[in-house]
Amino acid sequence: MSSQVSMVARQAVDGRRAETLEKLLEAGAEELRAVGHEALTVRSVAARAGVSPATAYTYVASKNHLFAELFWRYLDSGRPEAAGSGALERLRATTRGMATQLAEAPELSAAVTPALLSSDPDVERLRLRIGAEFLQRFADAIGDDIPTERLDGVLDALVLAFSGGLLQAGMGLITYTDLGDRLDSVVAAIVEGHL
Repeated sequence: MSSQVSMVARQAVDGRRAETLEKLLEAGAEELRAVGHEALTVRSVAARAGVSPATAYTYVASKNHLFAELFWRYLDSGRPEAAGSGALERLRATTRGMATQLAEAPELSAAVTPALLSSDPDVERLRLRIGAEFLQRFADAIGDDIPTERLDGVLDALVLAFSGGLLQAGMGLITYTDLGDRLDSVVAAIVEGHL
């Protein structure tokens, strides 16, 4: 596809274009649940949405782009409050909340790992937004509990640990449910030396 593909999905859309995009994303989520990420094609999503494949490719450049977009929207729709009395407790609640959210969408979680590893420029854009969301959630959970001069290192370690955990879960080495438990000790090791 050309560089013009999916320009609509990259920009704000309104009116009928927004309806078409939402119809495609809804059809993409339904098709993903019905057939799984390996069998899904943009053509099958287009058919489910009742649009032509050419129209579908105007909004999503590839199935990896579709999966990344669905994941971004899913992640963005469920931002739980990080409750707790200190940074460690709030960070643990944050990582557990995200792991639980992923466990509740197994088809999407399975699809997004290989999708986010693709070199598709539209995926890269979403990968950066997803990483920024992780970073912001961790920063919000920390609040003012870690000295400013140490904050960047702690945030980097948390994002790297969480991303590595997601990769392990995506490869099937651990479950998304187990991810929350496994990260508790990792988060403690990162945070306790910096409080």
